Amino acid sequence: MSKVSNAPLYVTRTFLPPREEYLHWLDKAYASHNLTNNGPIHRELEETLRARFDVPHLRLMSNGTLALQLAIRALGVKGQVITTPFSYVATTSAILWEGCEPVFVDIDPTTCCIDPNLIEAAITPDTTAILATHVYGFPCDVEAIGLIAKKHGLKVIYDAAHAFDVEYKGKSILSYGDASILSFHATKLFHTVEGGAVVLHDAEADKKLCLLRSFGHIYDEHFCLGINAKMSEVHAAMGMAVLPHVEQIIMHRKKSAKLYDHMLEDKVERPTAPEGTALNYGYYPILLGSGQAREQVMTALATEGIFARRYFFPSLDSLPYISSPACQISRSISDRVICLPLYSELADEEVALIARIVVSAL
Repeated sequence: MSKVSNAPLYVTRTFLPPREEYLHWLDKAYASHNLTNNGPIHRELEETLRARFDVPHLRLMSNGTLALQLAIRALGVKGQVITTPFSYVATTSAILWEGCEPVFVDIDPTTCCIDPNLIEAAITPDTTAILATHVYGFPCDVEAIGLIAKKHGLKVIYDAAHAFDVEYKGKSILSYGDASILSFHATKLFHTVEGGAVVLHDAEADKKLCLLRSFGHIYDEHFCLGINAKMSEVHAAMGMAVLPHVEQIIMHRKKSAKLYDHMLEDKVERPTAPEGTALNYGYYPILLGSGQAREQVMTALATEGIFARRYFFPSLDSLPYISSPACQISRSISDRVICLPLYSELADEEVALIARIVVSAL
């Protein structure tokens, strides 16, 4: 058994729609001569996604990090923000960039999401929000977090960068909290090459967000400090071209994930989603018994031209510019986790080969 080709296999591979489908949307942009500033393709993608997720307000952004920053600002979050140490660094960067203080609490080892049982002990008079990540698209304990936030008068922002099309108990995961952000980076199963979105549930916060996204002014009238976080028509065009393929992309990823499940059963640990979750199969994480075992597996895969990723590493409470007590569960998982290749063009033979190498290395 071998790879379908001799090319390296990476943890992900960008889905590209047929060229003619993308060119169809580019031709529309050329015809309109409107390449930015809330153009017609931008508006169509924005409304299509808002309706898809059945949320009241969705605004496209130039990337997911600016989406996080502007969600924080649109909700008036200041002071301390309770957050997770197990996420991509952008989650923490956005908090710091907006002049807030990240307060880390450890994670649930089952889901790898923030542990709600630890949140209340971290709340102080300076706490104004909780920023939690739906890790690998596995939903946080949104009910518990919602109750804590309501009790203490806190805003809840979800980093849903991994959670496109994820549903929990029959509705979009984006329905929960005061805000959710999405990333449409090229590594994601739905992408606009670079891009993102903010979902809000309050009309006034949404109006503020629109101003923040466009330098804080409408024509010659200035209302507030703002920044340039607009998505271009060229990027929105890629989104419109990718969108019709999302169901097929998820179906293929699910098939590959189930094959991994079969071949790695009882061989490795895996984080699991809460009951009632409809997954998008954005990632396939495995947990090894130790950092040494993780290194053995990654070395064995790399020898065959297969490049898994330590996702996430490092645990964010250990960043050199952060002063935080150690979150031991997050640090342990960060040392032992690997995401295996998973994307829409991955062949069954390649999945089987990867699994066989993992088992052999262990």
